[in-house]
Amino acid sequence: MQLTVNGNVVEVQADADMPILWVLRDVLHLTGTKYGCGIAACGACTVHLDGQAVRSCVLPVSAAQGKAITTIEALSHNGVPHALQSAWIAEQVPQCGYCQSGMLMAAAALLKNHPQPSDADIDAAMTNLCRCGTYQRVRAAIHRAAQAMAQAPDTGAA
Repeated sequence: MQLTVNGNVVEVQADADMPILWVLRDVLHLTGTKYGCGIAACGACTVHLDGQAVRSCVLPVSAAQGKAITTIEALSHNGVPHALQSAWIAEQVPQCGYCQSGMLMAAAALLKNHPQPSDADIDAAMTNLCRCGTYQRVRAAIHRAAQAMAQAPDTGAA
């Protein structure tokens, strides 16, 4: 089956009902997307499907045919970090780091749809779980990235 992953058309051998997560990690060796719970509750596996944040652990790969999959590996552009990645560092968001790729992908989808989100917008969109409890830092980083993207729109490539 053909998939478009991070802008590249790839041919994969996988059962149609295999979750996208396992195609990304085990077939394509893109290990930035993490397995957390396997029931779409935690968000560690969040990727974009046609620009929308989705939980890849429960979504069959057949649902991705003809659509664009974007993973954390493509969040930066030409080696330049996305504004969110820079904000994540500036706000010291990561603790253990396990949930961060999913958090960043959810935040990128949020900023694409709401370039200047309110706290309520962030709280509604960021349903990812973080055992370290960095939610206040996540919110601050999203606001910081939104401001940076408004000042320099090319910093939010993905």
